[in-house]
Amino acid sequence: MTSLIRQFRMIGYLEGISFLLLLGIAMPLKYMFDMPMAVSVIGMLHGVLFVLYVAFVVLLMFKLRWSLSKGFLAVIASVLPFGPFVFDAKLLREKQA
Repeated sequence: MTSLIRQFRMIGYLEGISFLLLLGIAMPLKYMFDMPMAVSVIGMLHGVLFVLYVAFVVLLMFKLRWSLSKGFLAVIASVLPFGPFVFDAKLLREKQA
């Protein structure tokens, strides 16, 4: 089961980075420099990673018997900037304890 957690952590990192790229680079390019293509590309990538992240949360809720509150926190973390990184740190603390 640790490989599932490892895969989830990797998806979380990628999803978090794509969200920060979307907010920090693509959106300013679109609205300040009239370059909407960056939002199209990064937005699509982020959307795919977000769906994959949420699907993994549901999978881990069943496979590892995560509580509803832990699953809810994971999903909430995915819509906040830096949220996946904070949730990942929480997972590491739990794993080490």
